[in-house]
Amino acid sequence: MEKIGVGVIGCGVMGKALAVACNRLEHAVVKTVCDVNEEMAKQAAAELGAIAFSDYHRMLEREDVQAVLIAVPGFLHEAPAVAAAQAGKHVFSEKPMAVSLAACDAMIAACDANRRILGVGHVCRFHGVHSQIKRMVVEGRIGTPTCMTVRRLGGGWSGVWAQKWRLERAKSGGTLMEVNAHEIDFMRWVCGDVKRVTAQGGQFREKQTDFEDIMLVILEFENGALGLLHSSNASTVGEYGGRLDGSEGSLHFASIWGENAGIRHARFGEEAVFLPLSEIVVEEPVQAELRGFIDAICHKVAPPVTGRDGRAVVEIALAAYESAKTGKPVDLPV
Repeated sequence: MEKIGVGVIGCGVMGKALAVACNRLEHAVVKTVCDVNEEMAKQAAAELGAIAFSDYHRMLEREDVQAVLIAVPGFLHEAPAVAAAQAGKHVFSEKPMAVSLAACDAMIAACDANRRILGVGHVCRFHGVHSQIKRMVVEGRIGTPTCMTVRRLGGGWSGVWAQKWRLERAKSGGTLMEVNAHEIDFMRWVCGDVKRVTAQGGQFREKQTDFEDIMLVILEFENGALGLLHSSNASTVGEYGGRLDGSEGSLHFASIWGENAGIRHARFGEEAVFLPLSEIVVEEPVQAELRGFIDAICHKVAPPVTGRDGRAVVEIALAAYESAKTGKPVDLPV
């Protein structure tokens, strides 16, 4: 099988990570890279053995590029995604898919109209703990999900995270999109579509941003399950864990990385069993998500994470912001 030629738009940390992972796949190769910063594009091209561009429109003219990976800030995703689809290229967009529903809809419409695949980079679906929890739910280990809690707590925007665009909600989508898009997608992936969102939040410590640094978001799922996302950029003691209760049992994950990472689970009437992360075998997550995207192109099937999945995350985040602003629940669709 001839390899799919790939172009990368955005040569920052995530763009390079996607490119390196893509080149490890059997059926894909990075042909071109593009960044408005010409030096970054040239450096990435030299490292990858690719051709550098500073204008993605010129890159999209190349016939040896069949797919693009978009890794620029979220507020810039729409234009290159639509242009790529119109040029006949398949599109993979980093998360968040966009920062508005109008942009998401434009991306979906362009890919649908041109019969191009649109994938979104919700990479946590491919991490060990996340993917194992989904597997356990599908296998019926805890019955039907009834309540899911996820906590992602950290210490604020510094270093690479303090780039100016990240500090403005209009550009980054705020914490719920720039960071918690992963957790929102994870909860929806496990529990299903969301019908109502209720949220409270505030800006308690992080004064360099124009959005909340603590958010509590309650999700009501179509199947009757409940969810709670605790998001914080105002904590000196970080945490990434949670739990999932079901009709026949429960599971708890105190951490998804590090020595204590794993899943403790039990059915009602049984003793809890701990499954350490070290015993959960998965492919490197970024490589795995791109494998799913490339395989979808090769076999003409839907990718693991679709444009409609990406849009749903943006819709939930926007509903949470609206609820926190008004003090009222927001029903979906908005």
